[in-house]
Amino acid sequence: MKPTRSHGRQSARPSLTPRALMQDAPDYADVWQARIVTLFPDLFPGVLGASLTGKALHEGRWQLHTHDLRDFGIGKHRNVDDTPAGGGAGMVMRADVVGPALARAQSHAHGRWPILYMSPRGRRFDQAMARDLASCAGVTMLCGRFEGVDERVIEHFGITEVSLGDFVMTGGELAAQAMIDATVRLLPGVLGNAESIEEESHASGLLEHPQYTRPTTWEGREIPPVLMSGNHGEIAKWRQAQAEDLTRKRRPDMWAAFEGKG
Repeated sequence: MKPTRSHGRQSARPSLTPRALMQDAPDYADVWQARIVTLFPDLFPGVLGASLTGKALHEGRWQLHTHDLRDFGIGKHRNVDDTPAGGGAGMVMRADVVGPALARAQSHAHGRWPILYMSPRGRRFDQAMARDLASCAGVTMLCGRFEGVDERVIEHFGITEVSLGDFVMTGGELAAQAMIDATVRLLPGVLGNAESIEEESHASGLLEHPQYTRPTTWEGREIPPVLMSGNHGEIAKWRQAQAEDLTRKRRPDMWAAFEGKG
């Protein structure tokens, strides 16, 4: 029998079968995993199969698995939802469907392994949460649809609800991919230059300073002379001042928090 290949030996080339990166593979205790409970497993890996996250997936630096909610559906038609108790518009995802799907996903969990539910009523996702998730052994993400999921599932599993922002999407899959991307790039070895993580927006509580590269002059606009001076001390001062000024103007909430730490 031909042995199952690990994700580290899979190809990340674009193809008509992007899920090839996610074929069943052994779970390794030292490899960060994301397990996605969704009605649309074919949406994965999606953008996660490209660029640095795709390369890291190919190299086995992290693993991605999907759990199809339809596999746990009820009856001949594999129903996953029903009308809201008490009446109202839309449909609600059933506890006796979502619960077993989450239990299957969590059967692979070890160490610190949170369950997140992509929900517009959840706490807002931020860089601090991405760093925390990167320090976990893995994460399970429930992608909601319709009017949401039966509240008893959230209570039973102690699920944390998370939102990308103050808006509503048709489902949680895009939000899950965004959160995974923000997390995977923090894993060891995913980014070639670790300093870029330390200097980017939100890493220090400030927005990142402006960036420039060649040509020196473009459309009559020049690179600020201090960046061409070779004086690293002055460059650092300029970048810090720019970061503070941008944050003060664009994100007064972040600026207030930054000042509060001082």
